[in-house]
Amino acid sequence: MASAPVVVPPPLGTGGGRVTARGQILGLAHSDGDVVEFLRRVGLEDAEGLLDDPSWVKWRGGRAHHYEAA
Repeated sequence: MASAPVVVPPPLGTGGGRVTARGQILGLAHSDGDVVEFLRRVGLEDAEGLLDDPSWVKWRGGRAHHYEAA
C-alpha cells in the first residue's frame, strides 16, 4: 500500500478532526470511538485494530489519538 487510505488531521479550532478515507470525508471525530465507527460504516469490521497501523491510518500534523482543540 503506497500510503495510508485513512487520514486523521490535527483537531480543528473547535476540537475534533475531519476524518477522510481515500479523499472522502467520513465525519468529524472527537474520539477514537468516532473514528472506529466511521471505519465500520465503510466496511472495516476490525477497525479498532487499525488505528495504530500506519499502513491504514495516518495521523497528520498532530499527536495520534488527540482530538482536543489547541
